[in-house]
Amino acid sequence: MRRFSWPGGLSARLLLLTALFVMAGTLLILGPSVAAYEEGWLTDRVRLAEVASLAVEAAPAGAVSEKVTNQLLAGAGVISVSIQSDGVRRLLLAAPRLSRTPLLVDLRDRNAFDRMAAVVRTLGWGAPETLRVVARPQFRSGDFVEIVVPEAPLRRDVGAYLGRQMLTAVFVSLVAGVLVYLALNSFLVRPMQRITKAMERFRARPEDPAARLTLSHRRDEIGRAEEELHRMQEDLVAALQSRARLAALGEAVAKINHDLRNMLTSARLASDRLASSPDPKVAQALPRLERALDRAAKLTENVLAYGRSEEPAPIRLPLSVAAAARAAAEDAGLSHETVTLEVDDPASAEAFADADQLHRILVNLFRNARQAIEQAGRERGIVRVVASHAAGLAVIRIADDGPGLPARVRDRLFQPFSSSATPDGSGLGLAIARELARAHGGDLELDRSDPGGTEFRLTIPD
Repeated sequence: MRRFSWPGGLSARLLLLTALFVMAGTLLILGPSVAAYEEGWLTDRVRLAEVASLAVEAAPAGAVSEKVTNQLLAGAGVISVSIQSDGVRRLLLAAPRLSRTPLLVDLRDRNAFDRMAAVVRTLGWGAPETLRVVARPQFRSGDFVEIVVPEAPLRRDVGAYLGRQMLTAVFVSLVAGVLVYLALNSFLVRPMQRITKAMERFRARPEDPAARLTLSHRRDEIGRAEEELHRMQEDLVAALQSRARLAALGEAVAKINHDLRNMLTSARLASDRLASSPDPKVAQALPRLERALDRAAKLTENVLAYGRSEEPAPIRLPLSVAAAARAAAEDAGLSHETVTLEVDDPASAEAFADADQLHRILVNLFRNARQAIEQAGRERGIVRVVASHAAGLAVIRIADDGPGLPARVRDRLFQPFSSSATPDGSGLGLAIARELARAHGGDLELDRSDPGGTEFRLTIPD
């Protein structure tokens, strides 16, 4: 079975639908128009018959010859004319007796349904040979005027009128369809085609500035669509540029990975020699150095965050929040002489997390807090850690008494390469920290930032 092939192009569909809708609208008024034509045709015959009857009454003795009668009836296009006045009906003009009884048509009281039914009857099969038409008189006094007319001329004239109207409807539909099509094609179809071609060019060459959409600055829905597409293209180009920088960073990290491993091996050998040193300060600092070397070695194996597509899955174990915070404070450069760490939680408070990844999250947050306090020109500051549990979550709040984050940074705080508030920052620390938190099923969010300090909330599911 062959299916109907609907035009695929928007222009073809628009032209076809416009012509069909205009033709449908024209056909809706075609029926009433034909009905009005038929009633007007009958009314004209009644008026002509009235004028002919006046000639009869003006004749001597109120009678005319058969020849004159036939001439008057032929001129009026009727078979007989009668008038009723004061309840008395008089036959003024009459032809020989008819073989069939005429069909009564009363023009004095007809509704729209009666007019439409009369048109269908006139144009249909089995129509009567004659019609008996009754109407109110216009040129003389009386109750009504009654005429008998042949049906054939009415059918012929109504059919011809219907044909003319249908031809007119087709012509008007085509002209209106073409005009509406040209207008809509100019205002809608061509702009949509231009937008579509711009999207195709941009998809093929997103890095080419010439492939982007040129705004027409229209103040309608098409103009809004162009503006939104233009913004989307700009955002996508920025995202592609950011991804390119991430790819370059990953390639750079991969290149230095081998050399960095050799350096860390040498550092391990040096730390092993330091283990035999009798100096108590060396013995105190040695565990911290070993932990740092272990973490650095593990990071080289993972090629660091944003240098590859994803972080390794966290190995979650119960960890003491206080111990993790103090270990991270050492690597972030917090000390009792400058920026001090304060841990406000029970010693038994735990978070179900990966030790190395939680350490990296806290180090990033502590280092940012210390740098913000130092850049404000202050010699001392406080970083406070508060741990609690709520609704199956370990909630760790990290707050500082620094100057707060600049307003320009807050909107894109967790975006790579765009959230650094320091000249030498890479803008990766908070992005990495949030990614690690979400890998645990939790999140890292900014709770507040004002001149009184900044507070982050780290959540990790239990």
